[in-house]
Amino acid sequence: MSRCGGRLMARGNTSTSQTKKTIKQRFLKLLPCCTPEAPPSISERNVEDDFELSTVCHRPESMDKLEEQTKFTKKELQVLYRGFKNECPCGVVNEENFKTIYSQFFPQGDSSMYAHFLFEAFDTNKNGSVSFEDFVFGLSIILRGTINDRLNWAFNLYDLNKDGCITKEEMFDIMKSIYDMMGKYTYPTMQDDIPREHVESFFQKMDRNKDGVVTIEEFIESCKKDENIMQSMQLFDNVI
Repeated sequence: MSRCGGRLMARGNTSTSQTKKTIKQRFLKLLPCCTPEAPPSISERNVEDDFELSTVCHRPESMDKLEEQTKFTKKELQVLYRGFKNECPCGVVNEENFKTIYSQFFPQGDSSMYAHFLFEAFDTNKNGSVSFEDFVFGLSIILRGTINDRLNWAFNLYDLNKDGCITKEEMFDIMKSIYDMMGKYTYPTMQDDIPREHVESFFQKMDRNKDGVVTIEEFIESCKKDENIMQSMQLFDNVI
C-alpha cells in the first residue's frame, strides 16, 4: 500500500489542495447507486436535517448520533451524506456495484480484486453491503483517525482472513491486485515476478522476528519508521 499509494498520491505537480480535492471527490463517488435509474427524493433538500427520505431502503442513524460516533461535524456529515445519497439513493451498496464504480477510476487495468478487498474493509458487519454508517465510520478513521487508527485500518485491509497477522500470500494477493488495477500502461515492463519481489522486500522490513508473518505490532512499528508512508497519510488530513 505504502509505495504504490505514495507514488499515486505524489504523481505530477498537482498542488496539495488539488490532491485533497481529488481524494475527496473519489471518496464521495466511491459508492455507486444500487438503483441507477431511481429519481431523486422530493425531500432531498432537507436530507441533512432528519434523513427522512421516502426512497431510502436503509435509513442511517441520526446526524447527532453519527457526530458522536465519528470525528466529523454535523455539517461535514451532511456534505458526505448528500454525496452518498446522490450515488446511492437506496442507502446501501453491494459489492458488484462497488466494483463497477471503482473500475471507472482505473479503466486501464482490472480493479475488481482490489475493490473486493476494499469493500471487505468497509463492510464491517459482513452482511454483503455497505451503508452510509459503514462508509463514514471507515472514512472517519482514514481521514481523521490517529496514526495508529489509520495503520490498524490498513492492517485489517491486508489481513485477509482476519487472523491477526499478514502472511506472504495475503500480501502477494494485495500487491498483485494493485498492479492489476494500475494496468500495463503504468507498468509496461513489469514482469510476473515483480509483485512477489515487493512482498519479499515488505517482509524483510516488517517481519522483525523472521517467523514468516507480520503482526500488527510489527506493522505499525515499521510503518511509523517509513517516511514515505507517513507523508502519504498526511495527504488525507483535512480533506473535507
